[in-house]
Amino acid sequence: MANENPMMTAPRVEPWREELRKSKSARERASIPRVEMPQLPPQQRISGNMEVNTGLSREQALLEATRCMDCPDPQCVTGCPVSINIPGFIKNVERGRFEEAARVIRFYSALPAVCGRVCPQEKQCESRCIYHKMKKQPVAIGYLERFVADDARACGSLPEPTVPAPGAKKIAVAGSGPAGLSFAGEMARRGYDVTVFEALHEIGGVLKYGIPEFRLPNSIVDDEISALENAGVRFVRDCIIGKTLTRDDLLGLGFDGLFVASGAGLPRFMGIPGENLSGVMSSNEYLTRVNLMGAGLSGNDTPVVRGRRAVVVGGGNTAMDSVRTARRMGAKKAMIVYRRSEAEMPARIEEIAHAKEEGVEFLTLSNPVEYLGDDQGRVRAVRLQRMRLGEPDESGRRSPEPIPGAIDEIETDMVIVSVGVSPNPLIPNSVEGLQISRRGTIEVDPQTMESSVGNLFAGGDIVRGGATVILAMGDGRRAAAAMDAKLSAR
Repeated sequence: MANENPMMTAPRVEPWREELRKSKSARERASIPRVEMPQLPPQQRISGNMEVNTGLSREQALLEATRCMDCPDPQCVTGCPVSINIPGFIKNVERGRFEEAARVIRFYSALPAVCGRVCPQEKQCESRCIYHKMKKQPVAIGYLERFVADDARACGSLPEPTVPAPGAKKIAVAGSGPAGLSFAGEMARRGYDVTVFEALHEIGGVLKYGIPEFRLPNSIVDDEISALENAGVRFVRDCIIGKTLTRDDLLGLGFDGLFVASGAGLPRFMGIPGENLSGVMSSNEYLTRVNLMGAGLSGNDTPVVRGRRAVVVGGGNTAMDSVRTARRMGAKKAMIVYRRSEAEMPARIEEIAHAKEEGVEFLTLSNPVEYLGDDQGRVRAVRLQRMRLGEPDESGRRSPEPIPGAIDEIETDMVIVSVGVSPNPLIPNSVEGLQISRRGTIEVDPQTMESSVGNLFAGGDIVRGGATVILAMGDGRRAAAAMDAKLSAR
């Protein structure tokens, strides 16, 4: 049955492995050191686009799973935006039941191989691990999720092929990023006829254009999409909802509901002098050219700036992706410029560490105030205002304040601005009666993700204005449950 919870079926366990598992006391489990993720050496990384983390072996995964205490009140689950039964899948790993572990994760997540790679587990599930109270490193939940998903892929394990039942209600999804894919997978599992409409020529949204292959290979995303196709989800490329097809068109085609997951693809700039100089661009443009359009690859005509001294403005994961990409594209010197200290950076700790290993220089407590150009209109330098930290702002981070008269000037021939994004306005502006916030995001009920327009739900960056993959997926899963409840009640 489509809605069968895999945890209702007890996994088969080899007696010897179960006895070994039961023999370990809490003290013995706590004495096992956390596994370290194998990775490529830095010099090899920057010579190409190979994935940096190479994944756990089965032996490493079994040992790490043994560390899990199987808490009676697992707070790791409450820290997961899609509420994966984390102890359930980890205990299956510990028993050597990898296929069962994959079934547990797939019940909750449409993109386990993606989440295992890019989700900030250290700020979510792993931050709630009981080991923190013991002053020890948490269980490597993200590493184990990746292992389970990769092992299932290697074994050719995909959901059983299904097609929607005759007469199933039709659901449209605008956007194939993490929110849209999560929603689509959940609705297909509930028996709906789901079609995802993507504006670009590649399915995957930000997973394809925004995240470099050294962090998330396109083949991984393609395999996750294949699993969704196997589960009955249909994909339509090069179709812009709000332009190619309107909401009224979708209603005319017999769709009963629409989930908007069109993202936040409009870049923000700082509004300082010199932003119109050649060589100054947004992280969206830079990463899209390289990741989606193959700029820099042999035989590809897509142009891209190849700076020798690259400056990336920002401190999030997208900034780290941009500066590490610049290194791989030939930058001899690559710098992160961030107005707060490193402790306030929103980027994952692992991404910051990888950037440093790859030779990236961090200019913290610095903020651009002007870009300077040469007589050809190309950027040649950036003027930086030195900062100091004042009182905490609304987010709890200490607010940066300029130090009067403290201005530095550094040479650069490429600037990538990564200071945030704004929602795509196309769908919000094309649907009459849709309530929009001052930031341009679609306003929804946070519990159901339903908008002010009947049977139009939304999630991800079009609602949040910029967030993580897993938060977007949580929106999609929550919206699917709410739409299902509403349509089933008819």
